[in-house]
Amino acid sequence: MGLCLTGATQTGICMTAAVHTFHIPVMGTGFTIDTPLKVARYGISSVIQIVDDVLIEQMRKFHSDLAGEPYEEIPDEAPDARSRRITAYLDLVHDQVKDQVRSMQSMLFEAGNDLTKYFDMLPKGNLRDLYQKMKDSRDEAERTRLQDLLRRHISAGSIDVNLMTKVDRDAYQDGMKQAPEMSDALSGLRGFARSKLRSAVVFSAGLNPRLYSYLAEFDDFYPDDKGELKKKIVLKVSDFRSALVQGKFLAKRGLWVSEFRIESGLNCGGHTFPSAGKLLGPILDEFKRKRSELITTLHDIRNKGLQARDRGEVSEPPELTITVQGGIGTAQEHDQIIEHYGVDSAGWGTPFLLVPEVTNVDDEHLTKLQAATADDVYLSNSSPFGIPFWSLRTSESERNRRQKVIDGRPGSACPKGYLALSNTEFSEEPICVASREYQVQKLAHLENEDYSPEQLAVVTEDVLAKACLCRDLAGGVEGKNHIKNRSHTSVCTGPNIVNFSKLSSLSEMVDHIYGRTHLISQPDRPHVLIREAELYLEFAQRELDRFNLDLSPRKPSFFEEFRTNLIEGLDYYEGLADELDLGEHFKTRIAGFRTEAAGIATPALV
Repeated sequence: MGLCLTGATQTGICMTAAVHTFHIPVMGTGFTIDTPLKVARYGISSVIQIVDDVLIEQMRKFHSDLAGEPYEEIPDEAPDARSRRITAYLDLVHDQVKDQVRSMQSMLFEAGNDLTKYFDMLPKGNLRDLYQKMKDSRDEAERTRLQDLLRRHISAGSIDVNLMTKVDRDAYQDGMKQAPEMSDALSGLRGFARSKLRSAVVFSAGLNPRLYSYLAEFDDFYPDDKGELKKKIVLKVSDFRSALVQGKFLAKRGLWVSEFRIESGLNCGGHTFPSAGKLLGPILDEFKRKRSELITTLHDIRNKGLQARDRGEVSEPPELTITVQGGIGTAQEHDQIIEHYGVDSAGWGTPFLLVPEVTNVDDEHLTKLQAATADDVYLSNSSPFGIPFWSLRTSESERNRRQKVIDGRPGSACPKGYLALSNTEFSEEPICVASREYQVQKLAHLENEDYSPEQLAVVTEDVLAKACLCRDLAGGVEGKNHIKNRSHTSVCTGPNIVNFSKLSSLSEMVDHIYGRTHLISQPDRPHVLIREAELYLEFAQRELDRFNLDLSPRKPSFFEEFRTNLIEGLDYYEGLADELDLGEHFKTRIAGFRTEAAGIATPALV
């Protein structure tokens, strides 16, 4: 997917072809909020989180001022302010990237400029070969002809947006609940749908029926007169079953999923959605085996959905791509996964936190990320969602949270409230479990519960662990760009960060991805598939510890299923090791993990 500029057919600027085999996933609310302005002109796709419309409005002013463009504020009290802010910002990004590309196309091929940088960063392929042919040519007329041809082949990266489906707070005004379409998720979708972008919305965190149904309100998600989709749907999924269930739900409404983005359940940044022991390799293998079946099934259901809405059938299914992300760190891993499983792109997120020209991390936290150890990056309970969340222990947010607990003033003032979703334990309107209002009441309530001292210590820590993520995840971009804020920066880096220890340029990181340089700082870094298996074993022990304290909602059958899936996955990896020539060390680690997995004392057997 890419950015198609207005008047593309007349100018020859058609931004639809993917020129890179990697993409930059969404990271937090602020780390990639303006990443497309930094990478899209080079053909690199990235994702903007559109949950925080306050930050989005601040960034619209920042980039308007930076470009010398007029800015008119959309205040909080304006009608449909959230949706309008998102549309206005996305339109600004669209227009500025369009201008960047057109400016780049008018440049001469000179060392160091954007035009040359675009082609220097390309992966192996026909376009890079054509570029090399131009550089090698000694015939001036031929060089000019090839340069003109290369300019016409420039393709910008897609400017996609992310919506966490669970971040769907209902809107209230004067204590009265507003219409469903004013909720956070639906307003966010409306803001994207009304924007100029020809790109995709990436849905993460599972199926939200009212949000998915709301897609049908916008023509851009349906085929136009040419059978093309102006707006596309990407689903971030954990396995094939999830893809099929969600894909069918949308297809029945005549909606097509253009991409399934498979994410490792644990080896990623930010929120994690661990499976019951299903490993990434077997999951990718199932997508590979059933891809044609998936396309055919969804195409048939979608045509019935189009008929039911008096929209014309589509004779051939549109493109459906499969991508993957989570912990990939070397060119070898990148190539192995793409080639063996036939995926179309691999996401690289965490390493880009150390690329200041791409993501938003302030100087203090850049230093902390460079020095991060395995102890500094941990799977925390800090998310108000109650979902495991990768956190940097040394971040300002974590330091501030711990200090407030010491001072006897736990919790946050909850200035933004995006994660005040459904908890009404102590209030009529939902409040966030990271808020001071909630934590003070909850701690008092725990004193009257019948917990053992050991149980009380765990549940108390669970309450106090929650952090104000919807504010603090904006801290990096606010600090870097000197935007007035009250945030204490949180960093949602994945565990892969410990393998990178120096700041890099965009060109250096791209060269690393394609094997033209090497940025890994840990010589004993485990293979991405090994690391994920290790994380699942650690997760199993964590869940068992809570179960044994009678503090887990898990049933004994969960642990049986977990162990079975994990062993099956490790057996699969034993065969994969020879097929991909992954080496003896890989096989030795897998054998050790299999012994550990077999030794999991599941509650059903105790």
